[in-house]
Amino acid sequence: MNVVPDTSVVIDGRLSERVSPESPDETEDDVDLTGVHIYVPEAVVGELESQANAGRSVGWRGIEELQRLVELENEGYLEITYVGRRATPEEIERAEQGEIDAVIRDMATEHDATLVTSDLVQSEVAKAKDIDTLYLEPYETTIGTLAIESYFDSETLSVHLKSGVRPMAKRGDVTEVSYGPVDETELDDEALREHANEIRNAAQSSEDGFIELSEPGMTIVQFRNYRIAMAQPPFSDGLEITAVRPLVKTEIDDYSYDEEMKERLLDSQRGVLIAGSPGAGKSTLAQAVAEFLSGSDYSVKTMEKPRDLQVGPEITQYTELGGRMDATADSLLMVRPDYTIYDEVRKTSDFETFADMRLAGVGMVGVVHATRAIDALQRLVGRVELGLIPQVVDTVAYVESGDIATMYDVSTQVKVPEGLMEEDLARPVIVVRDHETGRPVYEMYTFNRQVVTVPIEEGESRESGVGQLAKQEIEREIRSVARGHVQVELQGENRAIVYVEDDDISAVIGKGGGRISQIENRLGIDIDVRSFEERPSQDAGSGGTQRTGDIVIPEITARHIVIPLEEYAGETVEVNADGEYLFTATVSRGGEVQVSRGSAIAEELERAIDDRREITVSSS
Repeated sequence: MNVVPDTSVVIDGRLSERVSPESPDETEDDVDLTGVHIYVPEAVVGELESQANAGRSVGWRGIEELQRLVELENEGYLEITYVGRRATPEEIERAEQGEIDAVIRDMATEHDATLVTSDLVQSEVAKAKDIDTLYLEPYETTIGTLAIESYFDSETLSVHLKSGVRPMAKRGDVTEVSYGPVDETELDDEALREHANEIRNAAQSSEDGFIELSEPGMTIVQFRNYRIAMAQPPFSDGLEITAVRPLVKTEIDDYSYDEEMKERLLDSQRGVLIAGSPGAGKSTLAQAVAEFLSGSDYSVKTMEKPRDLQVGPEITQYTELGGRMDATADSLLMVRPDYTIYDEVRKTSDFETFADMRLAGVGMVGVVHATRAIDALQRLVGRVELGLIPQVVDTVAYVESGDIATMYDVSTQVKVPEGLMEEDLARPVIVVRDHETGRPVYEMYTFNRQVVTVPIEEGESRESGVGQLAKQEIEREIRSVARGHVQVELQGENRAIVYVEDDDISAVIGKGGGRISQIENRLGIDIDVRSFEERPSQDAGSGGTQRTGDIVIPEITARHIVIPLEEYAGETVEVNADGEYLFTATVSRGGEVQVSRGSAIAEELERAIDDRREITVSSS
């Protein structure tokens, strides 16, 4: 009898176990292959070799089976001949599409042999081609506990393994996490490869897992409730495995603002951004929102890469389609979900896809990395038309230490921005309100062709918000025509005085006042242009700020601004500009203060020097 095995039965070891010295009776379920002539296609060898080189355990199992068959041949129990050509790299790459299987069927026909397979599709196609076929039921593989799971205990959030380093883990909860070793023995490359092979094999063999991403240098596996990332050179500088497990599964009732969040989500399809720092608990809240919506009779889907939200089976989890989330979105629009959970929204294309789905009428909940609640909204600027932002996102929930710390409501009004007075300055303004107090905390609008975000702080909104913005814009406009120093003083919400060098006055005002009028019209502010000689004295008794301390002349070098202070060596001093506090510093033993250029303090000091403000120093 001649037989041609395919890759599936070689990997399972189905041939060698059916060769017996005792030659048992052949039954329907137990076929004796003792004495057969096995024609092994070189295409099978090539596929096994490729799998083994990729570190996949199935490839090594297949090679070990071929070695066992050679031993049986040497003992006289069967005969082996390797036949055919090696599969091309392209055929091996397309093995899942049946390229290798077709080559194996051709070998069975050529050698008038029985095709032996445990691949049902291969068996049925062979029968359709009138090829004598022996189908052996595949083994059911039961995956037990992975070796990497031994590093986890009840408080472990994630385990981090790297070649040449002790096994490390993060333990605790979202309110307090510690990072430290869980074993004193450093791991080597061999140990890391054993872990990686076991994880890949488990993902491929078990219904509890799948390979989410497989790229040169990086493989991401979802196995049971673990998300495991495996990196290797050249993508990383060494072999590394990171396994993450969700420690808690929450419900929306566990959070602050739970009733408000429920009411908003059920009122109508919403656009919600869940923001927070890494590890704050954003995805855990997103999972709770998803299951609340699903339990409230809404159709809920997710868009994730990788898919790791711990949601129930009634919520379908989608990833990239053809490597693109916008293609996934197009497919979801055909599915028509009520809500989609988008985890995570990072790149411009993600924000655009989020906005497109929201504007199409789908309720959207997006997870965004941000260090402040307002930063989540600002990431939409430039990616979504300003006037559409409240239609795309009307709620921001900022997560900190596992709970909702801040909740913002987002809406649009046509109004005069806070701090401006002229009615003709009215424009569309995005108003961001604190949900708990209902008080506006930020305004976002277009000012002089730029989108700005202005904080609204009680008692100081004009100075810290539009006032500072107006000073910057006025200074920028004047500096575009003046060659010397420029200093701006606001005289209220709609008036300012600009001091420039004598030589620049005519250029700033322009012929017949035309240039300054254009600037005034663009900014909506009346500007009085004066020379520095007309600036009032800031000394005591003149109505200005009292200046105290010794006058100093800083030296600007390539890397520092140096303030010479020999008489203050070792003391702590305050540095002021025209009596206005700049910073506090400790004088070195050499009698100087050095401020590194490029720092915020250096920029303030350098600006004061450029504006000819008097720099003074006094003991702190």
